[in-house]
This record gives sequence, structure tokens and C-alpha cells, in this order.
Amino acid sequence: MLLCFTASHRTADFELLERLEQHAGDVDAALRARTDAFAGSVVLATCNRFEAYLDVTDAAAADAARLALVTVGDATGVAPDELRASTAVVRDHAVADHLFSVASGLESLVVGEGEIAGQVRRALEKARRHGSATSELERLFQNASRVSREVKNGTKVGSAGRSIVRLALELAASRIADWASANILLVGTGNYAATTLKALRDRGAENVRVWSRTGRAQAFAVKHDIEAVERDGLVEAVAVSDLVVTCSVAPTVLLDRELVEQASHRPDAVVHRLVIDLGLPRNVDRDVAWVTGTELLDLETIGLHAPLEDFTATDRARTIVGDAAAEFAAKGDEREAEPAVVALRTHVFGLLEQEIERARRRSDSPEQAEQTEAALRHLVGVLLHTPSARARELSREGDAAAFIAGVSAVFGLDSEARPTLRIVADEGQAS
Repeated sequence: MLLCFTASHRTADFELLERLEQHAGDVDAALRARTDAFAGSVVLATCNRFEAYLDVTDAAAADAARLALVTVGDATGVAPDELRASTAVVRDHAVADHLFSVASGLESLVVGEGEIAGQVRRALEKARRHGSATSELERLFQNASRVSREVKNGTKVGSAGRSIVRLALELAASRIADWASANILLVGTGNYAATTLKALRDRGAENVRVWSRTGRAQAFAVKHDIEAVERDGLVEAVAVSDLVVTCSVAPTVLLDRELVEQASHRPDAVVHRLVIDLGLPRNVDRDVAWVTGTELLDLETIGLHAPLEDFTATDRARTIVGDAAAEFAAKGDEREAEPAVVALRTHVFGLLEQEIERARRRSDSPEQAEQTEAALRHLVGVLLHTPSARARELSREGDAAAFIAGVSAVFGLDSEARPTLRIVADEGQAS
């Protein structure tokens, strides 16, 4: 059984999301350690979402939601009551619809934002490295990536390059008179920083510098043809910047009130600066907003200003997601009868090989033996076609048990053991 334990901007405040994100690695490790309850897990942590996708063992199915909450609570230090009030649990077939919507940007703070698809893909890659991506989770996440591409290519969702970054810059536009002449400081050097730099350049920004707490600013600056700020030059850089955009994954605050006040008191400091904090955990202390001449725009504020009329998902996108989720569920249901189908085919083909061997011994010539073998193999193929088709039909109707019982009653076969599937690359390549 699949289960999703989720907290997002729809269910929790940003302070809780920040606390959960800070402990994402601890949650990941704790879930992987609960092999008695969870056969596999994938943790997805973004700036407005924290989710754990779980492949639940049969023994833990009835108690899976409670076990997930307890495990996350123990790993993060969040009290059970607070966690319960700010999270939701999605079960069984609804998990596919949820993840497909998430991956397509339909559940984002800014509907249609483009970064989430990559974050979903990287969450699966991390689970693979840790050995926690089961075949069912692989199938789920690979389908999610496929659906997100279909939504992107088949609808107008995301066509305007929607993202939290771009929305933040739209909100900042009223404070920036001339993007070309504005002095801008970018804090962070990861994928998010590269996305932010592109959005800034699309608005005409020319004077952008970058600072990194890890010393990676120089390499980022060379790659993107901008100027790097030395690690000990942050105060000076903040002082002369009209706009500061933070998008680092640093686990601690990078800009606090004391630092910004030091910057503001320098003789070369700008009169007014805007600080946009896109980090989660937050990169900027909220008290920075109290520094004279400094305005702070953080994720919570950006969320309050999201123009829903401009970022509403199209009906076509919802239809694509719904259809894909239904097909995912149907194929999953088909797998319920797979052990019985495998047992039946193994049994019948075993009998076939015995009869072919007898025919070879009794045959007067090799040609006659080949003809008999071909006829027998054709007959078995015809006979097995209908049972295989009925297995799929009954499974999609939710009645796989009827097929399994029929195989057991007629042939006396034990088909309780499920076959293990190895996902090679994408849906349709299981072996």
C-alpha cells in the first residue's frame, strides 16, 4: 500500500515547514530504519512542502498513518498534536493523483511553477542512492515525471515561466525603478540561484554579484559571467545593494539584524534596499525588516500576494492528472493477479514441455517432431490468452481475488507469493 504523509502551505505555516525541512535528512534516515513498517520511502522537501511517500508493508497497513506521524515527530522534535494538526495523510490510489498534481505544479504556492518537477525527480534519485526506492515507488515517481512533462507540453500551465522567483520579482517591480541600473546581490550558488539569476536577467538586470558562505561564489560567477563577492565582504555588499535575493540551502540564518544594521550605517550604503528571502530554512531573520531603510519580502508574504486569477491551473491539466492517476491505479490493480497468472503459466508451460518431450521420443522424424511442437505451443498460447485477459479485466474491476481463487480451485496452485519486479528505466520496462 502507498501512503503519503504531507505538510504544505495549504496545511501548515512556514515556521513549521522550515522546522521539518531542517530535519529532512533525519526523517529520511528514520523512515528507512523502520523496515518493519515501510518497505521503501521517498522524502520530498521544498520551500513550501514537506512530504514522505511510503511503500507500506502489509503488516503495518492498518497502523501506517500513526507510525508515519510518530516517526516524523521523533526525528524532527515536533510535538505529535502540532504535527497532526498541520499535516494530512493520502492513501492508496489517491497518492498517485496527489503526486502527479504536485509534480505538475498544480499544488504549488504559485500554480504552475517550474522548479517542482526537478525537485520530485531529485527526491527519487536520492532514495535510489539510499536503497529505499521500491519498485512501486519507482513506478509512482517515474509516472509523476512523465505526467508533469505531459502537462507542461499539453497545456498553458507554466508557459509564462511561473515560479516563486518570478512572482517575487513581480512584487519587487514597484520598488525597483530601473532593473538595468539596480545593484543586486545574490546569496547562494545552487540550482535555485541559477534560476533566480535567469529571472533577474529576463527583467533586464545587469549589475548582479554573488556571495556564498561555502566559498563557491567565484566558480558560480565565472560560469554565469557575473562578479563574485569575497566571503568576508558580505556586509559591504549588502550596504551598496538595492536588492538582495537570498536562495541558499544554508541551515542557519545568513542575514540577521546586526549584519544589516552594520551595512546600513556604512557611508556608502543605499538609502533603501529590498531583501527577498527565498530560502527554506529562511536565510534572513525577520527582525531585518525593522532596520531603517530595509524592506523584507519572504516566502510567507509572497504566498499572501499570489495572484490566483493569473496562476490558476487549466481544466486540461487537471484532466491529464486525473486520467493518469486512474491508469496508474488500474495497472496497479492488474498486478494483484500477477502471481496467479505467473503460477498458471508456469504450470501450463511445465506440462507443455513434458508433452513435447514425449512427442519427440515417439516421433518418427525430426520434421514431424517440430510440427507437433509448434502445434502444441500454439494451442497453449491460445488457451492462456483468455485467462490472462480475464485476469486484467477482473483486476481493473477490483475483483482480482475471484481470478486468484479460480486458479487455486481449478489447478490447486499456490499463488500467494508476489513476483519481484525490477524497474529498468521507465513505465513499461519492468522485467
